[in-house]
Amino acid sequence: MHINSIIEYLDSLLEVNRFNDYCPNGLQVHGRDDVKKLVAGVTASMEFLERAHQQGADTVLVHHGYFWKNEIPTIVGLKKKRIDFLLKHEINLIAYHLPLDAHPIYGNNAQLAKVLGFQQQSSLALQPLVSVGSLAQAMSLKQLSQHIQHKLARQPLVIGQENKMIKKIAWCTGAAQGYFADVWDQDIDAYLSGEISENTVHTANESGVAYISAGHHATERYGPMALAQLLAQEFSLPTEFIDIDNPV
Repeated sequence: MHINSIIEYLDSLLEVNRFNDYCPNGLQVHGRDDVKKLVAGVTASMEFLERAHQQGADTVLVHHGYFWKNEIPTIVGLKKKRIDFLLKHEINLIAYHLPLDAHPIYGNNAQLAKVLGFQQQSSLALQPLVSVGSLAQAMSLKQLSQHIQHKLARQPLVIGQENKMIKKIAWCTGAAQGYFADVWDQDIDAYLSGEISENTVHTANESGVAYISAGHHATERYGPMALAQLLAQEFSLPTEFIDIDNPV
């Protein structure tokens, strides 16, 4: 399968032109034209690249790639080491950031809802990247925390009263604690994201809306995983997901 066919398919599926992103979406580093095995992951770290190469990948697909806005543009240090590795082994690097967060089926938000059993109802009007929905059955904040820990294999950091009953919830994967200011007054019981800041604690305590920090990495595994499975079906392409554990 030619790399251009995969990129054209993904660009169209994820509607990349709708997003003003912090990085380029699509093919970031060009390796081989003929794609025979794709390995997906969350971040294109050196460990991930080496593991993917060991598994015979000629193409990697990640949520966190390179060339971020406001980063130093020169290719030196760790960036040089990573790009050297990709070019030496002719490995394609494909990355989709916000378009993969937002896709209604294969996106990180949608896939996290599927894993956790959230019933997605809409996106927040003020911030379309935030999903709003409900639990299938109301449960206490303590029970919800235990459920999330079981599903994501990571203990979340939870701000709120353990016995608070949770039914309506909003969520946005990754570093989306900044959106809490747009969410807490939208008639919700809890907000879930990947990270938390110092001021988030005060907002949660003063608003009465529980805040759940479930891990940036842990909440963003499932979009790349779903996209790899889709490519396997659409292109009869061997794919694999490699999870490089990250406590953040």
